[in-house]
Amino acid sequence: MNKSVDIDVKLLLTELKAGSLPAFNQIYLFYSPALYAHLLKFLKSPELVEEVLQEVFVKIWNLRAEIEPDRGFKTFLYRISSNLAINVIKKINRDKALQAEVWASSISYYFHSEEKLLDKERLEIIDRAIATLTPKRREILHFCKVEGRSYKEVADLLGISVSTVSNQLVNAIHDIRCFIVKNYSEEYLVGVFLLLAIQF
Repeated sequence: MNKSVDIDVKLLLTELKAGSLPAFNQIYLFYSPALYAHLLKFLKSPELVEEVLQEVFVKIWNLRAEIEPDRGFKTFLYRISSNLAINVIKKINRDKALQAEVWASSISYYFHSEEKLLDKERLEIIDRAIATLTPKRREILHFCKVEGRSYKEVADLLGISVSTVSNQLVNAIHDIRCFIVKNYSEEYLVGVFLLLAIQF
């Protein structure tokens, strides 16, 4: 950050501390892109990151009286975000259904990511894992996670219930995970999905 930006941020923080909503909005616009990228490195799920990001700035608003404009706001902001991310990780580790959701979200994220985060070999591993699925599970995974269709849309398209779509998707994610756990080392598995927070 250059000096003029530093001065602007300090002014905004002073106004935020005094309860200015416009200043809060400007702080959000200034810090949220970098914070989003930071959280995505750990959570790997855009949906979870959006939730945590929202919670971070709710906390910032609620704790605005504690802000010291001249000292370490960025550290304060990242400490809050890290603590909230850790809480999410702990919740994921306790909740098997949520683990499956995160895996599903991560697969979808990598299908659609413009960044080439996975090399060819790792993409081939995911392809091989998907190829082991039953045709029905593979089809449902494709509709839900590649095409981004809702469970209801997929259910109507395939003539099955929404709960069947949900169950088949959960099982598909479970099968992919089991295939990679069985055939590759845990360290390599983490390299494939970059899900450092999930306990395998």
